[in-house]
Amino acid sequence: MTTRAGAPVEDLLRLLAPQVLGTLVRRYGRFDLCEDAVQEALLAAALRWPEEGVPENPRGWLVTVASRRFVDELRSEEARRRREASAATERSANELLAPEPGDESAPDEDDTLTLIFLCAHPALSPPSQLALTLRAVGGLTTAEIAGAFLVPEATIAQRISRAKQSIRSSGIPFSLPPEPERADRLRVALHVLYLIFNEGYTATSGPDLQRSELTAEAIRLTRKLRALLPDAGEVAGLLALMLLTDARRAARVRADGSLVPLAEQDRSRWNRDAMDEGLALVAGALSRGPVGPYQLQGAIAAVHAEAGGAEDTDWPQILALYEMLERIAPNPMVTLNRAVAVAMVRTPAAGLDLLGTLDDDPRIGDHHRLEAVRAHLFEMAGDRAGARAGYRAAARRATSLPERRYLESRAARLDEGQ
Repeated sequence: MTTRAGAPVEDLLRLLAPQVLGTLVRRYGRFDLCEDAVQEALLAAALRWPEEGVPENPRGWLVTVASRRFVDELRSEEARRRREASAATERSANELLAPEPGDESAPDEDDTLTLIFLCAHPALSPPSQLALTLRAVGGLTTAEIAGAFLVPEATIAQRISRAKQSIRSSGIPFSLPPEPERADRLRVALHVLYLIFNEGYTATSGPDLQRSELTAEAIRLTRKLRALLPDAGEVAGLLALMLLTDARRAARVRADGSLVPLAEQDRSRWNRDAMDEGLALVAGALSRGPVGPYQLQGAIAAVHAEAGGAEDTDWPQILALYEMLERIAPNPMVTLNRAVAVAMVRTPAAGLDLLGTLDDDPRIGDHHRLEAVRAHLFEMAGDRAGARAGYRAAARRATSLPERRYLESRAARLDEGQ
């Protein structure tokens, strides 16, 4: 943690950021000012810790610095407004004073789940709920969130700004929602955790295929959510999906960092403990009806996990599960995956026909995965020229370097006649 390499400090800061933000919001309210203060504290830590070493209580250090930044900003705001401080305001400001320099204490309570439910408040629009939570809880950048939503970066920035304003104007309390409201907010919370996990499992951009700190945090938070709601089948389904997917992590990257597709992975390298836990969760989750999209995705991951090799995969069952999933939660990525299953069960031509229905969908029409899947199906059909062109088109659109290199290697392999 105290090395100059930087990456360990960055991982720690990403883990602590939502906990520190939750502590400040619970203490002071004013989500907008708290988030700004936490960002400043994180920047200070990123500059100082690699040189000075990580403090004994890093979370307490961040809370202390962020609290001071919050008080400074609050006072500046009051000064700008030229308000005469009343006795009540003076008392309030005194209560907000940060701890003394040597006091780096912080409560042990982890407010991250409360923070998730705050960001999922119905006063916010669904897109703003997701964007704000990915930012505040997942620590994703605006660009990463835009990639997850398949929308322009400026759109995400506007959503986050509007969400902060809504929280401030609505006076939303920082506490777990009452039982009647919890189910509605749960849907958003699950979607957020799902997107955080996906960004960690396949990074939108950058030199690394995976960001293990994000997948680990998504799994940690989902476990906490399941402890809070042990009878929620969709929570169990999402946790199962994460565990079964993350279990493949060691097998999907070669020593040089290049991507290994599912069909070519050495399944002996899959994490058996995680797979066993995931399979047990799927079995339990499917017994709690009605079945939701995360339970179905967990079931699909379970079918892959149960296959001894790629050739043993029960594709008819996977296709049936994708058809169910598309009926209850239609989405272009679901259609994309269903097209692969259609090609495996029926013919590549049938899969290509289904892919054609996505060409005019603005959510995925320009996404590299559409071209990558099309190229794969062309290759299955024996159309080497079509596959080569598709892989090259997908590589040009990919922003993840490992994915781009993999797609380029597929095209090169076809050039070489391999």
